[in-house]
Amino acid sequence: MSKPGKELYVGSLSYDATEYDLEKLFSVSGRVTSVHLITDSVTGQFKGCGYVRMSTEAEAKDAVESLDGAMLIDRQITVSIANPQKMKPQGGGAKGRFIPKSGAKAGSPAESKPAAAKPAAARPAPNKPAAEKPRFAKSDAPKAGFSRSEGTKTGGFSKPASSRPAASKPSSSKSGTTRTKR
Repeated sequence: MSKPGKELYVGSLSYDATEYDLEKLFSVSGRVTSVHLITDSVTGQFKGCGYVRMSTEAEAKDAVESLDGAMLIDRQITVSIANPQKMKPQGGGAKGRFIPKSGAKAGSPAESKPAAAKPAAARPAPNKPAAEKPRFAKSDAPKAGFSRSEGTKTGGFSKPASSRPAASKPSSSKSGTTRTKR
């Protein structure tokens, strides 16, 4: 980690600016040890700012005084001493589980067990509580002893017609008599 005061924040950069452009500009104030342009981690697009590290604090202060408000390509840049980076607390997340974003090799753990997608019904709808259960109005609740589909008294359960005993099934013809076509 560099000493505070050696690293400079450079803002309002043109999207056409390169690390070489910054190094060339800041070299008038002293020796540039590193240049880092900030890019979006997902898209890789340049964000219009960056960091320049000078070899001494005196050179960094000189760069702030002389280059703050200077024109680079088509924009007026801002130069200031960079604030030291704060330490983020460690914790949370999936420790020990590495799942590559793309380009997984065949047979890798990430490819052998794909994540199961949740069905749409399992995901809570936005702006609705996830734990809310459907509630029936008193008139919608099933009545004890009646089947909703048949409307007959069955003791609270309805059975499909195919699972009834053979004796209770209505017969299509009377026993002992046969019909013939004439």
